[in-house]
Amino acid sequence: MARHLITSALPYINGIKHLGNMVGSMLPADVYSRYLRQRGHDVLYICATDEHGTPAELAAKERGLPVDEFCAQAHDAQKAVYDGFALAFDYFGRSSSPQNVEITQHFARRLNENGFIEERAIRQVYSPTDGRFLPDRYVEGTCPHCGYDKARGDQCENCTRVLDPTDLIDPRSAISGSTDLEVRETKHLFLLQSKLQHEVEEWVARHEDDWPQLASSIARKWLNEGLHDRAITRDLDWGVPVPADTWPELAAEGKVFYVWFDAPIEYIGATKEWADRDPETRDWKSWWYEADDTVRYTEFMAKDNVPFHTVMFPATELGVREPWKKVDYVKAFNWLTYYGGKFSTSQKRGVFTDQALDILPADYWRYFLIANAPESDDSSFTWEHFTATVNKDLADTLGNFVNRVLSFSKKRFGEEAPAGGTPGEAEARLGEEIARLLAEYEQQMEALQFRKAAAALRALWSAGNSYLEEKAPWLEIKTDKDAAALTLRTAMNLIHLYAVVSEPFIPATSAAMRQAFTLADDTAAWVSADEAKSLSFVPAGTPFTVPPVLFAKLTDEDLETYKERFGGDTAA
Repeated sequence: MARHLITSALPYINGIKHLGNMVGSMLPADVYSRYLRQRGHDVLYICATDEHGTPAELAAKERGLPVDEFCAQAHDAQKAVYDGFALAFDYFGRSSSPQNVEITQHFARRLNENGFIEERAIRQVYSPTDGRFLPDRYVEGTCPHCGYDKARGDQCENCTRVLDPTDLIDPRSAISGSTDLEVRETKHLFLLQSKLQHEVEEWVARHEDDWPQLASSIARKWLNEGLHDRAITRDLDWGVPVPADTWPELAAEGKVFYVWFDAPIEYIGATKEWADRDPETRDWKSWWYEADDTVRYTEFMAKDNVPFHTVMFPATELGVREPWKKVDYVKAFNWLTYYGGKFSTSQKRGVFTDQALDILPADYWRYFLIANAPESDDSSFTWEHFTATVNKDLADTLGNFVNRVLSFSKKRFGEEAPAGGTPGEAEARLGEEIARLLAEYEQQMEALQFRKAAAALRALWSAGNSYLEEKAPWLEIKTDKDAAALTLRTAMNLIHLYAVVSEPFIPATSAAMRQAFTLADDTAAWVSADEAKSLSFVPAGTPFTVPPVLFAKLTDEDLETYKERFGGDTAA
């Protein structure tokens, strides 16, 4: 079986993420990782908090904490939410780790040795009050385009225009609020991406036909516009330090690497963090170094992260002139919106992941988000759509099927799978249909088409309901008890099959369905086509219990409560 390296875009450290962040990277990566593990592949799913950059320092200042302490607390808070969503990372690291510092500095030295880093003098805003140069985000003021008075020096969040700090009207320091600002000359390191343009183009050309159109079109757009040399250092107190052995003057000035230089390197750094926990059995380099022929690397991210992962980070890896593993497949997502408006961490607009778990268990969210993943276009979260999906797919199609089968069987036959009856034409048709739908589900999961995979899974659940309605055991038992026993036993086998194959989407519910049966040797990791046709995992005489309600139906009152709490008409 293949070795699969999987990473999802690193969640930024300044606060709990919203549902759009979850469905745009970490959740689909988890679903895919779980599926691959069930199919017997060797999988390493790596993620981490992205902890450097201006927003981390500003968030720490707002909380009145040292930035390292703030980041440690925020990391633990985010990890608790991801545990709540049952994200099965092999390792969830931190970009501030010593391992990432070591590897980032190694990359910088190698790029410099190969002629791809240059020291340049630039003019930058300086605050005498604060006694420091101010990175773009440390300068605030009024946007010259829309008049928003809290625009940052890199971008106006209100109108989304890209800005330079000198564009702002009445600029002020985000640290002290001082308007006594000057423009002074300072030196920074630049990554000479222009010198790597041709190599990046060749590399993208070898992969873009295999990527989703969203990923390849964004990469191609950036390449067509031309790669520009980019400053990769900043004047911050928190970040990966510029190594003094290579740039002593800049190191003495306290320069650190720009967050978008070190953050992608943290995929490697986090893998080393993972390996360092158990160095005798884990080899981080086998996943990243000289691994082109042995590892398939898949990245998951929303579209705003695509340029950095398809152009900028590959340029960095190419410039190092070492055989580091580069991504094979980029699964890019569009936006999940909230009633057509943008989710916003800074403006607390939309549903955030900790709030979601306060309302309902993770499987409700996992299924809804993946079944409506913004793959081909943006998709909109509304409470009406969420409620309808939960009630129709989860409560009625799956949950009600499980409950009615097991409750009715317990009432009429006791607490063991009933014996009697010989499978006939209806069971043969059912087996063929289940095998066909399972193959469709597998095909869509292999292709990373999550909405289509969810539709195939939903069709598998629906097939059980159709069989039950056709056979009607509540009528069969009046005239042919053995026939009713066969129907219910077959339906129990469907429940077990659902437990196995639904696990990537709804792991807690799958565990509950599986644990309903007391099987002596239940080691099934997946279901083969022949097993799907025969439906023989749960033989007659198998003890079972009726699990609690798997999915509660959401009421009109619930819907109104959610809309009142979060807003339910527009967030634009």
